[in-house]
Amino acid sequence: MGVVHIIGAGLAGLAAAVTLVKAGRKVEPHEQAGHAGGRCRSFHDATLDRRIDNGNHLLMSGNLATRGFLEDVGAGDGLVGPARPVFPFVDLASGRRWTVRVSPGHLPWWILRPSRRVPDTGVLDYLAALRLAWAGPDATMADCFDTDSPMFRRFWDPLSVAVLNTTTDEAAARLLWPVLAETFGRGGKFCRPMVARHGLSESFVDPAVAWLTERGAGPRFGRRLRGVAGANGRLSGLDFGRDGRLELGADDAVVLAIPPSGVKDLMPSIPTPPDSRAIVNTHFRVDGVAGLPDGGNCLGVLGGTAQWIFVRGDVVSVTVSAADRLAEEPAAQVAERIWRDVARALELPATPLPPARVVKEKRATFAQTPAAMGLRAKTRTAFRNLFLAGDWTDTGLPATIEGAIRSGRAAAAAALAEAE
Repeated sequence: MGVVHIIGAGLAGLAAAVTLVKAGRKVEPHEQAGHAGGRCRSFHDATLDRRIDNGNHLLMSGNLATRGFLEDVGAGDGLVGPARPVFPFVDLASGRRWTVRVSPGHLPWWILRPSRRVPDTGVLDYLAALRLAWAGPDATMADCFDTDSPMFRRFWDPLSVAVLNTTTDEAAARLLWPVLAETFGRGGKFCRPMVARHGLSESFVDPAVAWLTERGAGPRFGRRLRGVAGANGRLSGLDFGRDGRLELGADDAVVLAIPPSGVKDLMPSIPTPPDSRAIVNTHFRVDGVAGLPDGGNCLGVLGGTAQWIFVRGDVVSVTVSAADRLAEEPAAQVAERIWRDVARALELPATPLPPARVVKEKRATFAQTPAAMGLRAKTRTAFRNLFLAGDWTDTGLPATIEGAIRSGRAAAAAALAEAE
């Protein structure tokens, strides 16, 4: 039985490695950085003197692949969330506050009660979600809804931008449907908002690396793949530059779990989405924040620059998606803009500005537009022993943690099937 070499130790690569090791395959993960996790990681920030995540990730209790991955590596308690599916919002322009409260059962009784839904919306506004299921390949979110309606401004727009990291006038509408179907469409049990209990590394990365290491499959860090060689429909070698060339045996396989830009550099013949979108996260160390409304773990913000607020201990973190323009502004200016919104949303003093850290992910995800959908690569490639993983591949889901983990599992399954 050959070795499966996994290039990249982000969540997609880790998920592939765990799946393969569970199936009894020998695995060797290679990672160019000095740490695993890719864009999903935690670190100690000297300015705040706190451990923070490089970005905020909101998951849903219906993200079954994610929950399965955590169970596999012994981190089943790594996510926490409110006891009930609640989603509080504040509109900074009007000062209005409300909370969407999804009923716990499978049937969406909550949309019949005005007190549980978005203000100034009716039942038909929610049934209009079916338009996403029927959306054509070229349809954007803005094509499917009345963009001036309260439902769009207060629900569809913030939800879509958060999930797709692309503005609604260009985001692929049909990409949001599977997310809704697997969460809100299955009832409250599946749409509780979840976040990492202590941090992304503590919940996702460290347990997976430890689990793999205990089984002799820990990632080898500082190994950047510089080139590949192939012949007769198979990869035959991997060039790691100064770390040398690795010759592949007849039964060896490769899972390439790196961003699309890296795939394009190595193998230009593989289709990849060409454009990316930024996410800007700003973290503040704040005294006296008791929590978020209605016991929620996130607060949606409308009418300002901030979009979603998270609180963990005395750290308030803010996410702004589809943030290409904001990412070009100086960090100090970003922190001031975001803090003004946070102070109003959480009813805190506007001055002085607390200690802050701005983290800009300028290539956080690929631009999830209709044009890009046709450029998401399949798991299998023209090489029989090469398989692709990553949230940018054709998972049927947006570029999320759930999509990344599913892609890794799919690549592992394909490698196992090829070996049979």
